[in-house]
Amino acid sequence: MIELRATGLIYRDSTLHAWHPTLALLPNGDLLAAYDLGETIGALDYCTHLARSTDSGRSWSEPVAFFTDPVAAPARRTVRISTLADGTLIGAGRRSYCHHPETSGWNPQTYGVEQGDWFVLRSRDGTYWQGPQEIEPPLAGPYEVCHAFVETGDGRLLLPTGLLRTWEGDAPDGLKTLVLVSGDQGQTWPEYIELFADPQGEVISHEVSLVELEGGRLLAVAWPFNSVVGQTLMKVPYAIAPDGKTFSIRGSTEIAGETTKLLHLGGDRVLCLTRRTDVAGLWAVLAQIQGDEWVHLAEAPLWQGAVSRMLGKRDAATELAELHFGFPNLLRLPDGDVLAAFWCREDHIHNIRWLRISVADH
Repeated sequence: MIELRATGLIYRDSTLHAWHPTLALLPNGDLLAAYDLGETIGALDYCTHLARSTDSGRSWSEPVAFFTDPVAAPARRTVRISTLADGTLIGAGRRSYCHHPETSGWNPQTYGVEQGDWFVLRSRDGTYWQGPQEIEPPLAGPYEVCHAFVETGDGRLLLPTGLLRTWEGDAPDGLKTLVLVSGDQGQTWPEYIELFADPQGEVISHEVSLVELEGGRLLAVAWPFNSVVGQTLMKVPYAIAPDGKTFSIRGSTEIAGETTKLLHLGGDRVLCLTRRTDVAGLWAVLAQIQGDEWVHLAEAPLWQGAVSRMLGKRDAATELAELHFGFPNLLRLPDGDVLAAFWCREDHIHNIRWLRISVADH
């Protein structure tokens, strides 16, 4: 039911490594890939760049810096892109300030991060971008950068994210995964919806993924990382908001995985890509949402270049920086195939690899 049809590279260079791709489809059929470049993960020069494909993802341009930030303070600048219903490209951006440049942005003692600011970028063609326009979130943060904007059928703009510990290790609003909500196309962000939370403060639901299903329902999954033991002990959880506003249905996908990302295929079917923790590699899982239940239909390995997961043998910040692949992003192509991009370490170079996937209708 799941077939890997082709694979190749979006980016590979031995001088600047790459992480965390997102994909967007333009109205003219061009594809954009935004990914972070840096000498190392979290380096002071760490910033998102943009590449373009004019042949359905088979070949890609060289990356370019695509926005200018008027804020001069040293910061790591990351952007996750998507396309709105009217064809506008939109980027969810964040500055993470570099008050501790000797680290990759995570405190190895507290598993906390530095504070930052959210902003929005917009473009009609992927070449000329407006912004950055500042976002005032409803909570102080700090926040995880893990998702592009999601536009719902009722016109809301959602930003899935998560609250992290401060550099000092505090969590004033708790360690919870949530969705920031804008009812005016990103001008204001007064509300949020809670997705996942651990009252004990042990499990951090990293790298949330959210899609809208038919009928306005929302489906979310996350990576349940136990920050006390430094390992992912739980299977991937899911949550459903039947009304698109309150996640009242919860369960387990029974997937042993990290950094799981979703794509709605239409009807009640979803495809997800995940870094498996029980076997090597990046795997695809096809599932059906039957009422309140996640029903497993099929699975297949897509890339088995490495065994990589959080082991809990050293501090979590160090192990996070030394993972070998992750952060898959999926996009439905006009011909029905799925294009996915993820970062992976091959021959000591962190590159961005694309996958073209076919999923049978039945």
